[in-house]
Formats: sequence, C-alpha cells, structure tokens
Amino acid sequence: MSVMPADQASRLRDLMNARPAVATAPLPRPEARPVAAARPAGFSRTAKIIAIASGKGGVGKTNIAVNLAIALAHAGRSVVLVDADLGTANADLLLDAPAPYDLSHVIRGKRTIDEVTITLDSGPRFIRGASGLSSAADLDTFERERLVDQLARLERQTDFILLDCGAGISRNVAAFAQAADELLLVTTPEPTALTDAYALVKVLAHSGHLPSLGLVVNQAASIREAQLVADRIAAVAERFLGLSLESRGHILRDQHVARAVRQRTPFVLAYPRCPAAACIAALARRVDSPSPDRPDRPSFFGRVLGLFY
Repeated sequence: MSVMPADQASRLRDLMNARPAVATAPLPRPEARPVAAARPAGFSRTAKIIAIASGKGGVGKTNIAVNLAIALAHAGRSVVLVDADLGTANADLLLDAPAPYDLSHVIRGKRTIDEVTITLDSGPRFIRGASGLSSAADLDTFERERLVDQLARLERQTDFILLDCGAGISRNVAAFAQAADELLLVTTPEPTALTDAYALVKVLAHSGHLPSLGLVVNQAASIREAQLVADRIAAVAERFLGLSLESRGHILRDQHVARAVRQRTPFVLAYPRCPAAACIAALARRVDSPSPDRPDRPSFFGRVLGLFY
C-alpha cells in the first residue's frame, strides 16, 4: 500500500476525529422500475462497467456488490457479477451459489465464458474469478487474446458488469478500477477505513487513468452521518488531489445484514423491506440513471490486460 504524506494523512484524521451526532431520518421506499423491453435481434451495445473496491477489507464491499447486482436485475437490467477478488474470492458464499468453473478455465482453454457463467435464481449472472487473472502479467499472447475474445462477449450481451474487486491496493485492483467506466469506493465511517479509501484514490490519481469516482458509505448510523463522512473525504480529495469524489449513496447500519450473511442469503432477498435494502434500491437507481454516452474505447477486458504490460 502506498503511504500518504504526513500532512495529508494527518489532515484526514483531523477531519474524521470529531464523530458527528447520530440523527434519524425517514428512509425512502424502493420504487418499482419497469422491466426493460427485450432487445431486437442483432441489437448490440457495450455494457457499463462498474468496479466496486475499498481501501481495506471488512467494510462490506462484497455484500454491496452482490445486493446491488440483484437490485439492478430486479429493475429489469441484464447484469453480470464478476468476483474479481482474486485473493479471497467469497461472493459465491454470500450467494450460496458455488461455481464449479472460473476464469482460469477460460485462460487454459478448458471452458468458454458461457460455460463458466452461472445464472442465479435472483436474476443476475455470476462468474467466479478465483486465481484466473492473478497471473495476467504472465500470460502469453495467445492466452491474452483468447481471454479477451471470450470476455468481450459479455460486453455485447449485458447492460451492467459489476466487478467485486479485492480489498486494499494491488496491481489487479488498480487495473480493474482504472479500466472501468465508474468506480464505487466503499468505506465506513471509521477513520482507518477512510484513510485507506483515500490511499486507493491517491494511487489511482497518480496513475493518470481515472474512471468516474463515487463514494458509498456503508454501516452509517444515520443519513446525516453518511453525508458528513462523504463531505469530509471529498474535501480532502479535492484539496490534495484536485479530484471530485461524488457521493453515490449510503447503506445504513442494519442488524438484518448480519442475519442474512449467516443465512447465506443476500439481504435484499431475505429482508426486502429492511433499511439496508431500501438503501441498496436507492443506490441501484442512481447507478441506473441516464448518463452521457461513453466514448468508444477498446474492450474493457482488453484495457485491463493492457495495463499489465
């Protein structure tokens, strides 16, 4: 992990030192979304790629990725969730959906992308990353071309590809984040989580490749606390990095989340009316809102592998 200069780290800790008073506010109810019309034959589009990352583990990143994928699917969108946490992939545990194959089988030519993709009862499709891309820098040209050709099919078949990236700052995480259309940076109100989240933003800022940046505050005690946390870290990013870090939403602290994890069921399915589920519904609406046309670029997965050269 890159170490922040003392003045920046101290500034961030000073800003977070005073914990905001907890306040309550009514939660918005999830709104029904019309199901997307079936695509005509031959229709082609490029998926919106959203990387979901955090500066440290234990902030609920994978839980948000899983539940957001389901919420988007329930809104009628075609979604593929890729567990790109190559070190400790565990999205399949939260989904209670063990996948027999992963991207390493595609790299070795043992399976096609369709064969390693499973369709969940809750709507989205799912791909387990395992260790398949951990050796991306060592793939030969033929293996790279085969992997890119297979994965590029996903971009022509779906509306959203959500990448559950690994925690912390690694070459894989940076590559996924840099090549995505949008990065959702997950943090909690804890000072250590915020400091590490800022460190990840700093690394990306210095790389010269930046997606659209959005902050999601998880385990917030109240809407007011979430907003204050988002404002503070955004102020530090603006002051020291000259970056605009937009608040994309928050997930309120909710005992139903832990219950659902123990049940190995996403909380939007186990407790669809709980506060955390309402927050995920709001996040899905923001992610799914109309956005300016993205410029033509090479395949996302081609851009990822290109960053390993």
